[in-house]
Amino acid sequence: MEHYVTLFDSLFLPQALALHASFQRHAGAHMLWMLCVDAESFDVLQRLQLPNCTLMRLADHETPALLAAKATRTRGEYCWTLTPHSPRFVFDSNPTVERVTYLDADMWLRQHPGPIFREFEASRASVMITDHAYAPEYDQSATSGRYCVQFMVFNRHGSEAVRRWWEERCIEWCYARLEDGKFGDQKYLDDWPTRFGSAVHVLRQQELLLAPWNATRFPYGPAVAYHFHGLRLLPGRRLDAGPGYVLPEPVLRYVYAPYVAELRAAMGLLEATQFSPQPQAKAPSLYQVIRRFAGSALRPIVRSHRRNSFKL
Repeated sequence: MEHYVTLFDSLFLPQALALHASFQRHAGAHMLWMLCVDAESFDVLQRLQLPNCTLMRLADHETPALLAAKATRTRGEYCWTLTPHSPRFVFDSNPTVERVTYLDADMWLRQHPGPIFREFEASRASVMITDHAYAPEYDQSATSGRYCVQFMVFNRHGSEAVRRWWEERCIEWCYARLEDGKFGDQKYLDDWPTRFGSAVHVLRQQELLLAPWNATRFPYGPAVAYHFHGLRLLPGRRLDAGPGYVLPEPVLRYVYAPYVAELRAAMGLLEATQFSPQPQAKAPSLYQVIRRFAGSALRPIVRSHRRNSFKL
């Protein structure tokens, strides 16, 4: 059985339920551990009684160091601070778990992740990280880092030195700004292959984990999972797939449209529990989109912005 962990608050319950639904279809024997950052998300999910799911209440795991960091950070920054702790929460909760994979809540399985684990096991490493694999026109390695905190594997035995180092760094500093070569929890990963050597494996099959920043680089078909970075629920039951990336038509039709249907079903489940999902962002105006991308090739970006909006 594979064990996975993700974390989110009540604002991102639709994405969390979509992730869970995709696991039910594709993950085989698994347990999805959900770290609920606020009490409301825990209460709602308790009422839903999801299969193959173990809920964790953050308040049961917060340490004095985490609580001290929490006082200085936004909700989003604190979620980033929690990421390196989440595998430990699972290991501590169940001593029989030998491997934990961290996933962002806005990931979505499209196929069984067996090929990823087979490559990881063949590497004989204790930790696996993944490259952003940016398309050249969207390369943000200098600011956001070469590696993406989206799908990370930790073995119980052998990964602790890596995970503990990351945990300590995120306690010290984890903010949504670029400062002294750091950015959130992510830029810390940049030197892991040299800092930790053979303990860390970088996924070679980059086409297995895709996102909007490489939708123009790889065909969507082989992807095991898609990372819906920037997708937000807007007022009026609309979804914005995230301005800034030109998404090919097949990706919109065969990846985003099914995910929107999954989110629509998730919204129905939530509303059946008397929970009303709230907008996750304000709707950007076309003027804001143009201002944001002034100096670039505006026409395809504006066109993409218009068609990257979905009705729930």
